[in-house]
Amino acid sequence: MRTWLLPVLLLLSVEVRAEACVVHSQGNGLDVKLCQQNRSIPPQLFRDGFCKPEMKGQKVEVSFVDNCPTGAFGVCRNAKVSNQLYRQDIHYYGVASDARYLKPFCETQSQGKWE
Repeated sequence: MRTWLLPVLLLLSVEVRAEACVVHSQGNGLDVKLCQQNRSIPPQLFRDGFCKPEMKGQKVEVSFVDNCPTGAFGVCRNAKVSNQLYRQDIHYYGVASDARYLKPFCETQSQGKWE
């Protein structure tokens, strides 16, 4: 096998395994929808941990998709998961004015890039 072919095959396998989860929570006057696109979290940990939030007093619905849907008002790219080496892209839907809080959090706490 040619040496240049291996990196190409690895990139293709990453694309095939792309996974994301859409999290929609409602309660106490809040209605939040976001999508987490996995970048480097082990698949089982992503599905069983990161995509299963526990929010007291909130009704939470989670659905798994290959990629996050379009229509987000903002995306935090390459966000670092707190105190870990894992990375994900977080897509935010709903109230665009929330960007004033989410953008600084993305860039400082998550060390991501806001788009």
